Amino acid sequence: MGGTLKTFMALVLSLASTPVFAGWRDEAAPADIARIEQLPQIRQAAIQDAQHGQGRGDWHVIPRVMEPEGRGIPAQALVGNWRCRQIKLGRMSSYMVYDQWFSCNIRPINGGLQLQKMNGSQRFVGLLFPENGAWVYLGASSVKGEPWHSYSGRAPSIGAQVTPDDQIGLLTGIGDNHLRLEIPAAQESLLDIVEFAR
Repeated sequence: MGGTLKTFMALVLSLASTPVFAGWRDEAAPADIARIEQLPQIRQAAIQDAQHGQGRGDWHVIPRVMEPEGRGIPAQALVGNWRCRQIKLGRMSSYMVYDQWFSCNIRPINGGLQLQKMNGSQRFVGLLFPENGAWVYLGASSVKGEPWHSYSGRAPSIGAQVTPDDQIGLLTGIGDNHLRLEIPAAQESLLDIVEFAR
């Protein structure tokens, strides 16, 4: 086992032993667990919808971000500042590719990792949990001017199965300093994608 892999495994094991990394399934609402388990089917339906309808933005961005097979990425490679932009596939519009980049960061917090989109009209913040080399994101979205929302998990709003702001996603590497976060069955789309680059 190489030195880099040993370091990564040691980091993952140390993170897994902390309360925040006790296991994302212990924190996630059952409906969110179902959403992330259905990600392959949701991804396929969203891409098909995007291919057969009218959308907005640069279509060529979609295959560049979606075609690479997601790969594991070590925690130390995630930490720091990133440029990020959103892509929405399916449902309200066949596709929407935003051309403006915003500021995101990933930083250590309470023995784990926090992902945050800092600016723009739509913001989000949440925790990252290691999962087979990839990372499961549990967080919540908020609109500019609102307080930051927290993931409600197993305590959703009264009368709602899942709060509208709750998010679950899968973060993987798709190239050098290039990440993809997939958030299935979001409020406005079948699949929200956040592209990260630096």
